[in-house]
Amino acid sequence: MRISTAMGIVLCSGLAYTACGSDDGDKNPLAADVNNAETSDAGGDGNNTETPDADSIVDISGALFSEFDANCATYANCYISSVMDVQNGSRFDGNVKISVSGDKCLFASNAIPNHDFNASGNFATRASAQDLSYEIPISPTAAASVTQLVMGDDAVFLNGVKLDLFAAACYDVGSQSLGLERIGCGPDQIDHPWRYDPMSSFNNFGTDEHNAHTQPDGTYHYHGNPMAMFEADCTTGVASPVIGFAADGFPIYGTCFNDNGTVRKAVPSYQLKMGGGAREDVSGYTTPVGGRGSVVSSNYDGQFRGDYEYVAGSGDLDECNGMVVNGQYGYFITDAYPWVLGCYSGTPDESFSMAMGPPPGR
Repeated sequence: MRISTAMGIVLCSGLAYTACGSDDGDKNPLAADVNNAETSDAGGDGNNTETPDADSIVDISGALFSEFDANCATYANCYISSVMDVQNGSRFDGNVKISVSGDKCLFASNAIPNHDFNASGNFATRASAQDLSYEIPISPTAAASVTQLVMGDDAVFLNGVKLDLFAAACYDVGSQSLGLERIGCGPDQIDHPWRYDPMSSFNNFGTDEHNAHTQPDGTYHYHGNPMAMFEADCTTGVASPVIGFAADGFPIYGTCFNDNGTVRKAVPSYQLKMGGGAREDVSGYTTPVGGRGSVVSSNYDGQFRGDYEYVAGSGDLDECNGMVVNGQYGYFITDAYPWVLGCYSGTPDESFSMAMGPPPGR
């Protein structure tokens, strides 16, 4: 989704690049040695607008993030990066500006990641710089009931790249051959049980080594674990830092958490329906059949989002793929479905809605 908002988008590109390499002693709240990471006090009281200047530009090219603070105001700054589209040999400059206005954090980004990308992808459209802007509450609160995910942008990572979990492809929707659908299943089909999961190894959506690809307008976006940004080895004994924020304002952590002195990966609480048995018909929809196009089997095997169900207590995380650690609620990157978010525990900000964007891409 390409967003232009009334607040305007002011990125770091207009600021002097010489500032990013300055030795002025400013703390980089995003990237640091993960082995020396410390939890800082929440920054900002939310009453003033914080506008980073040229002296606070930080180069996060290839950086591992290390901050644990769940307050988005802590990260107010300008960030730049210089990265490569590996297959195309193209150099890109990333820009992210995080600022504070009232009780919200504002994210403005050109959607270029802080790491090299597309070494192994098959992008339908070349990546290009965008104008993305989002708002999230500084102090998110849990809603009385969860909010289900919709077609749109689900979260923004601290490198300025968005998370878009849904593919715009469902079985027997659109003009493509049965079992080979890759586009055409939009918000009007949000409840479709047989929406392809772009993170399934059975599907091929051309994603790269970072579980990302581009939309038709060139917007680079993740469908799951960025496979960058944080130390993924839990045996280091260091829990994963904050690497982004969901649309409801709650933080997104990497895969590792401290479980009573043992650092290990968070386990989601979703299971294949019927233990992976045969798919059952859903009224009003065509049930996927193994051998049709790219459909691997007629069983609940994870090729479609509807192959899974939430089973409370079967893992560490709740229905939305989050839990409370040290008094702070947050979502976790996981190695299995739902990968990042299963729903929202809070209320998503309307700036993440797809209503103002173009027709959905892949």
